[in-house]
Amino acid sequence: MSKKVTVVGAGFYGSTTALRLAEYNIFDEVVLTDILEGKPEGLALDMNQSRSIEGFETKITGATTTAEGAGYEKTANSDVVVITAGLPRKPGMSRMDLIGVNAGIVRGVAENIAKHSPNAVIIVVSNPLDEMTALAQIATNFPKNRVMGQAGMLDTARFTNFVAEKLGVEVGSVKTLTLGSHGDTMVPVPSRCTVGGVPLSDKLSQAEIDELVDRTRNGGAEVVALLKTGSAYYAPSAAAARMAKAVIEDSGAVMPVCAWVDGEYGISGVYLGVEAEIGKSGIRKVVESKLTDAEVASLKEAAEAVRAKQADVLTL
Repeated sequence: MSKKVTVVGAGFYGSTTALRLAEYNIFDEVVLTDILEGKPEGLALDMNQSRSIEGFETKITGATTTAEGAGYEKTANSDVVVITAGLPRKPGMSRMDLIGVNAGIVRGVAENIAKHSPNAVIIVVSNPLDEMTALAQIATNFPKNRVMGQAGMLDTARFTNFVAEKLGVEVGSVKTLTLGSHGDTMVPVPSRCTVGGVPLSDKLSQAEIDELVDRTRNGGAEVVALLKTGSAYYAPSAAAARMAKAVIEDSGAVMPVCAWVDGEYGISGVYLGVEAEIGKSGIRKVVESKLTDAEVASLKEAAEAVRAKQADVLTL
């Protein structure tokens, strides 16, 4: 059987994700869609012409779609669908400022995907992330394990980068972790952070760690403020692509993602940033790791904040 992945939304995030997935050379086809007529087809043509240079065979297909569902037939029978569609943040905006307009977009996309790819695993990256992940599951009516959001992968990567830069070490020597929400109640987990196998607390003072935690929590806003228009897409697309790769390879890789939590850490009935084992069925299981009491308390606080907002999407 052929391996097929669809990326919905051909903006900077979506197009970069599509190219990363194609360059893995593990899919037979990457479909890139957008509502702007001709844009996905043009980008796909350009990407396909890079295949001989970069040495990959994956075919990229562009498809113009409409809110009513036209064009989605090209996405049919996708194994994985990455939803990037929606408006990006502008300087001064929070992720939550996007909830109204993006909810309508994500709901429509999810319904069309469910119609054409009823067995797909969905990876949501549209903001506000936690709420849009919950909405996508509701709109598709897919099993909760087959709908996940990209959050902790990106936030953890940001935390790792900030620690490496602070200490002047290679990023490969740094291990960090962030859980909770993709937003104000993000929970970086310093107790799980090491540098060359040494606890981060042995390398930096608590004040320095707190400063890096705060910068991580506001990592997206920092990029948005510098760009003036648009938001981050290089690091986010790398995170989403790695998640899709784990699904298609059925790798069982453990990654921090937005997943349905049902009893872990004493939390139930909410999509939340946790570590999870990923395979062809989506989330195989949530991995409950050892956290300090304070970190668990912060995670529970994040869960309640996210729960309230996820309840709102039922009416959007």
